[in-house]
Amino acid sequence: MSEVQTLMDMGFPRERVEYALEVTSNKGVEPAMEWLLAHVDDPIPSRQGAGESPGSTAQPAAAVDSSAAAASSSTSGAGETSAPVAKSLKCDECGKVLRDHTEVEYHAAKTGHTKFSESEEEKKALTEEEKKAQLALIEEKLKQKRIEREEREKIEALQREKNRIKSGKDMTEAKRRMEELEMKKIVEQRKREKDEEKAARDRVKAQIEADKAARKAREQKELGNAEPAPSVSSTTVSSPPAGVKSPPRDYTETRIQVRLQDGSTLQETFNVKEQLSAVRVFIQMKTGIESPFSLMTTFPRKLFAEDDYEKPLEVLGLVPSAVITMTKTPA
Repeated sequence: MSEVQTLMDMGFPRERVEYALEVTSNKGVEPAMEWLLAHVDDPIPSRQGAGESPGSTAQPAAAVDSSAAAASSSTSGAGETSAPVAKSLKCDECGKVLRDHTEVEYHAAKTGHTKFSESEEEKKALTEEEKKAQLALIEEKLKQKRIEREEREKIEALQREKNRIKSGKDMTEAKRRMEELEMKKIVEQRKREKDEEKAARDRVKAQIEADKAARKAREQKELGNAEPAPSVSSTTVSSPPAGVKSPPRDYTETRIQVRLQDGSTLQETFNVKEQLSAVRVFIQMKTGIESPFSLMTTFPRKLFAEDDYEKPLEVLGLVPSAVITMTKTPA
């Protein structure tokens, strides 16, 4: 709301409001209001080029025309009285006395009243008490407007704070959802890796079982095709002389016992043709250990090297049975 409109809402005519703002160098509502109250009865100087003087305290046009008509119609008789002179305008609807047409226009715009007439009653100047009362009323209006403005600003500030808090909560919730999604992805990735490792171990185990089955089938076939040894009469076969060793037995399988690092043991039967690496794969499948480790025998003490894992068990002397100890790989 402009300063002019604010002062007009307090009951001052627009013409006097504009002049008061001009006199006080447009310093605001309060200086202009103080000037208006201090010069409530002072005439406003006319402005050039404005036609009828907006601040003139001359009588209204209707009153002037009425006086002129009364003067022209007067007769030349002695003792004839002149027509009454209109000193103000009056609202026929509410009875308020108005000084000039400017006040009439303002009163009509504010109240919507349309019926006015000339009046011989002269609008009295405000007394000191009336000036003080009007000043107090204006100050109360200003105070009320200031309170309303402060309340409005508080509400707006509170709304801005609510919006800021809501925005912060939304950002925190979005961040939390992103972290949950990221954690879910990590869990799913670990699960996939474990499933792939398990599938790989199952494939190795299945391959080992298939190799065992194939070797057994091949050995059985070879034994079935072997020619039977010729029978020898007991009369012609003599007992071996004392001190002569019998030929070594031809073993096809060997039983391996593995002592783990925690003191527990594993047992499994292997084909003598299998490599020592098959024993290491068997230990990994049973224990799930992925870190490197080595194997050794105690009697005689021997730590197997990397090239030993490619050798068959019979070549390494682990037939028909052997005890192997699991140990850490030397640095």
